[in-house]
Amino acid sequence: MSFVDEIEVSVRGGHGGAGSAHFRREKYRPKAGVDGGDGGRGGDVIIEAKTALQSLGHFKNLRLFAAQDGEAGDANNCSGAAGNSLTVYVPPGTEIIDADTDEVLSDLLTVDARLTVARGGKGGLGNSHFVNSVNQAPTYAQPGLPGDERRITLRLKLMADAGLVGLPNAGKSTLIAAISDSKSPIADYPFTTLIPHLGVVENQDYRRILVADIPGIIEGAHKGAGLGLSFLRHIERVRAIVYVLDIQSMDPVEDLRLLQSELESYSPELLNRPYIVLLNKMDTIGYDEAFAKATASEIIERLKSKRPDAAHILAVSARESRNLDQLVKILFEYFPGPTFAESLLMKGQAAATATEELSAQSTPDVSSSEEESRKRPEDP
Repeated sequence: MSFVDEIEVSVRGGHGGAGSAHFRREKYRPKAGVDGGDGGRGGDVIIEAKTALQSLGHFKNLRLFAAQDGEAGDANNCSGAAGNSLTVYVPPGTEIIDADTDEVLSDLLTVDARLTVARGGKGGLGNSHFVNSVNQAPTYAQPGLPGDERRITLRLKLMADAGLVGLPNAGKSTLIAAISDSKSPIADYPFTTLIPHLGVVENQDYRRILVADIPGIIEGAHKGAGLGLSFLRHIERVRAIVYVLDIQSMDPVEDLRLLQSELESYSPELLNRPYIVLLNKMDTIGYDEAFAKATASEIIERLKSKRPDAAHILAVSARESRNLDQLVKILFEYFPGPTFAESLLMKGQAAATATEELSAQSTPDVSSSEEESRKRPEDP
């Protein structure tokens, strides 16, 4: 299934069933009176978050979701059956937005969180409700009311504890596959990941963190260049950032500056997140190990002089799993409390409380910067 992180769909609640205009006819009661029953209520359309899903790809060929209509009333004051509600499943972290007003209706952060997006119509009243002293044999019954109908946008923002950010071909896919259970595609030739991947990292104490591999960012991404805003939004909710740099780049220090500049242009708050800098691909330095270490030390010193706030700068080889145990240890030190990966295993109120606390720590205000980027898609 292809990765889709934003899609527009139409939803419609079920129509209410019509009331019945019926008169009792019995052999010995020629004037028995009215007995028309009420129509059943239409079903609702509900959107619910489930951990089994990681994408909105299952909506690609389904753009209309309609709940069941209520059944019509019948004789003998029998009410029609209510229509069945329709539950639509999405991944946790999905925003539900009114497509006409751009109002955010809900943000489904927790497992089993749900929102009713279209109410079913009320069933019509049967003619037995309209009997009075003046009209004792009403022939009128109400039709059922139509269900709510609206267009909504589903926008997925991945929920993760740490996000891997880097230029294309920096080795992020190899890294996430080496430290987690991710099945991110890897190749021996240069290519860039086109969709985000999630992986769960577990330590010896059975704690878990969720790591996201964000597709390669290039200069101007905050204005729509490359994969642009479509994947920058997936970095919004991470609580720590891992900058992955190619140690054989012409200028790793400039690469880090470019990456941080793009994140700052998208949302300045992202630079307040704790971060780790990785110099990846140590195995590609074609000399002896002493030379590789000397090269890495020289670059690390340059990075520290330019970025004194960087608490951790590591030289690693994702392909050979070199120094990755140190990376995992540092990552878990950043998360002494519950993580997103652990909250997904919780249920009920505990899950809601944990996820709300985590999202409050990790969700920046990007509305103004994102809106500005949409208005100015490119430099004049």
